[in-house]
Amino acid sequence: MEHSSTTQFIQNRTFDEIQVGDFAQLIRTLRPEDIHLFAAMSGDVNPTHVDVEYARSSQFREVVGHSMWGSTLISTILGTEFPGPGTVYVSQGLNFWRPITIGDTLTITVTCKAKYEHNHHIVFDCQALNQDGLKVIDGVAEVMAPTQKIKRERVVLPAVTINDRELRYRHLLSVSAGLSPIPIAVAHPCDKESLSGPVQAAKAGLVDPILVGPESKIRAVAEEHGIDIKGFRIVNAEHSHNSAEIAVGLCRDGGAEALMKGSLHTDEMMSQVIKHLRTGRRISHVFLADVPTYPHPLMITDAAIMIEPTLEDKVDIIQNAIELAHILGLPEPKVAILSAVETVTSKIRSTIEAAALCKMADRGQIKGGLLDGPLAFDNAVSLVAAKTKGIKSVVAGNADILVVPDLESGNMVAKQLEYLANALMAGVVLGARVPIVLTSRADTAETRAASCAVVQLMAHKKREMLKR
Repeated sequence: MEHSSTTQFIQNRTFDEIQVGDFAQLIRTLRPEDIHLFAAMSGDVNPTHVDVEYARSSQFREVVGHSMWGSTLISTILGTEFPGPGTVYVSQGLNFWRPITIGDTLTITVTCKAKYEHNHHIVFDCQALNQDGLKVIDGVAEVMAPTQKIKRERVVLPAVTINDRELRYRHLLSVSAGLSPIPIAVAHPCDKESLSGPVQAAKAGLVDPILVGPESKIRAVAEEHGIDIKGFRIVNAEHSHNSAEIAVGLCRDGGAEALMKGSLHTDEMMSQVIKHLRTGRRISHVFLADVPTYPHPLMITDAAIMIEPTLEDKVDIIQNAIELAHILGLPEPKVAILSAVETVTSKIRSTIEAAALCKMADRGQIKGGLLDGPLAFDNAVSLVAAKTKGIKSVVAGNADILVVPDLESGNMVAKQLEYLANALMAGVVLGARVPIVLTSRADTAETRAASCAVVQLMAHKKREMLKR
């Protein structure tokens, strides 16, 4: 079998080839992901390594790497190079002199100290110095060295991605950092997730929940699942329809600044919203998605309210999303209007509407964003796909907002990102008199809490506008 000249090999140095005084070195820099990966692999979640707030109060004043991470680099040299394949560890003694902090570059040196012919054992002095030449680790290793020459193709390891869901969740909550909690009416929180969501958001300082629903049922759910609702206001309602009516009424009359869907059907609540909280703008829904494989938050609209929007509906859908993007700190969001293809054809209505919407933006009928479409999903989110298809656009491959053709396609896109790509989702309704948290009954408490952070920010922006 022939190999190209670029093929990398791993080969050993046998017992006979190694002389006392010979040495080998490895240089490696500690990255944040190394700490997370080592913690995940070993289960060592000592807060010194993984909790930034705790680490600030510790003796080192910052997160430090696991000491044993440095020691594994010694094993790397011994097992892959010096002696290399065929080496069997016998013993390892180590001393740890100082911490390894993020960004430290270690130079690992193993030096042959002694050889024993009768059992082919070799003793190595081991040392790790940091970029300042300071000793971090030293010790002695004893191995049984190989006696036969071994040369193998180096195994290419798969790429490893650290998906820190908790960190991404905290990032979603941080969109409203520093703002005071807002009163939010929660319609019918009568199951575990719909009650845990506002409680979790309240603990995070996002909202002051007003729980609207059958009081006995709410308290029973809280007791069954150990959810602490002490101190929360409960407004008794007879059933889910009544819960929606009362919760919307609180928002209409100024008793709450936002509305949140609990464990009732969307139609039950939205019929009351349309009746009492409408504005001149069409009501639409936006999913805010934090997708691990995408470089920035992604908004998907409308995937929950308008089943088959008209061209005029889409104007408001886009304008609502653009204004939310402004609130979130994007002064000129990139809006991709999706279809199955990126060319205009009379056979697919969504392509014609996409072209029309882009022209409407050129004429000032849609303001505040950069629009392009029709774009297929791949070239809306992938620069490689856009370049391959010859699409020249500031939006293609880097979209902030995805405008879907209809509710069916939008819901599928959002749920696929959530369940297959491990996206964190927040769902809000726009265009009503108050911002609305509208999540699926299957959504987790953290999804509901993240949505509360978005509506908290929206409510505060509304307060600022009213003061002007």
